[in-house]
Amino acid sequence: MTQGFPIAKAGQVVGLLGGSFDPAHEGHVHITRTALKRFGLDRVWWLVSPANPLKKRGPAPLADRMARARQLMQHPRVTVTDIESRLGTRYTAETIAALQARYPGVRFVWLMGADNLAQLHRWQDWKWIMENVPVGVLARPNDRISARLSKAAFVYRGAMLQGGASQALARGDAPRWCFVNMSMSDASSTAIRSKGEWNA
Repeated sequence: MTQGFPIAKAGQVVGLLGGSFDPAHEGHVHITRTALKRFGLDRVWWLVSPANPLKKRGPAPLADRMARARQLMQHPRVTVTDIESRLGTRYTAETIAALQARYPGVRFVWLMGADNLAQLHRWQDWKWIMENVPVGVLARPNDRISARLSKAAFVYRGAMLQGGASQALARGDAPRWCFVNMSMSDASSTAIRSKGEWNA
């Protein structure tokens, strides 16, 4: 990593898992390890965001969330980064565009839980995201059906790869996305905060 920016080489496939990570938990780790295997990724970057535009309440300080994430996510092919604050981007589409410009030749895959696919149509420039980067969707408790019936899933139904073809996700151009089932983790940042277990 140089000057706070992760290192990636042309030809590598890098999965991007964005979020406030307020706090990071075992569910994030589980999704990451599954994504590395199922989507054939070389690396995964956790993009710890300065703030979530869809949430009214501000998250814990960025430094605290970064420290927690790095302590929890111990894997040689996973990097925890605050690159969004360094790039000055606020929305996912802006971040993806900035990364594609900064890392020519790197194939990025946007990773999300099924809960995010269910409300992707509320994101800024969500169609741009679907049309400019392959998207890997991982099952989350109680969100399988809502994700499959979501507006994004309907609009881009013709670009969906079956779960058995997940390894091919990054080898083609967007729009293309893949939903994979996986063993479930009930961990959630909201539940951790509500129990008072995250006091950053």
